[in-house]
Amino acid sequence: MASDRKLVNYSAEGGVGTIEMCDPPANTYTYEMNRQLDEAILTARMDDSVHVIVLRGNGDKFFSAGANIKMLSEVTPRFKYFFCLHANETLNRLEQTPKLVIAALNGHTVGGGLEIAMAADLRIAKKGAGKTGLPEINLGVLPGTGGTQRLVRIVGKSKAIELMTTGRLLEFEEAQELGIVNAVFEAENFWPKLYEYARSFIPPGRASKAVGLIKRSVQSGAEVPFESALAIERELQQQLFQSEDAKIGLKAYVEKQKAAFKGQ
Repeated sequence: MASDRKLVNYSAEGGVGTIEMCDPPANTYTYEMNRQLDEAILTARMDDSVHVIVLRGNGDKFFSAGANIKMLSEVTPRFKYFFCLHANETLNRLEQTPKLVIAALNGHTVGGGLEIAMAADLRIAKKGAGKTGLPEINLGVLPGTGGTQRLVRIVGKSKAIELMTTGRLLEFEEAQELGIVNAVFEAENFWPKLYEYARSFIPPGRASKAVGLIKRSVQSGAEVPFESALAIERELQQQLFQSEDAKIGLKAYVEKQKAAFKGQ
């Protein structure tokens, strides 16, 4: 299944790392794309110059239409199982990366495409660019790369079951009302506005280390009992109290000045 074809592009500029799924027009993912996506996530995580990650699809029609159905129809059930397992591991890595991840929904975001987007921390959609949903029921399967579990944590059990068993696709505005999408940006100048938004989370305007540990506290704390979650929160807060940015922020507050954070 290996290929030399470049299916995921990674670049970094101005504190923002961009991971682009690049198999237009639908940016469907295969085992090989998953492998390259995994590598890009690790690269972004270890890139000290990057404080925020933007995940996007190539072109203007799809963020991603999910798994490559032709590929799945041609492989054995055993391969399908390990494909889903590998995809889950990749999305878990994205979700646990201690940097803010913004999914830029620049087109249709359906099936596994939405499963990828839900592993990001924030989802910003382009107005009028497409629809979103989990229509796997129409193939006789379920959203098998975290979709059933992440959607229920966003919209609740009843609504999640409804959306997945009907396979209904949503306009981005309705998805925003349900909390699946955080914001819908106007189509005009979408990318400049999206990257301006991403840069609002990086130094010197924002303490990016605190942003990352807020994410870690929420992600880890949501999966354990409340008292254990509080212990995680205290430990991460102690790390921040020892950080350079906390010293800068507290001093600036006392002196009634605007803090210039360093991300340290």
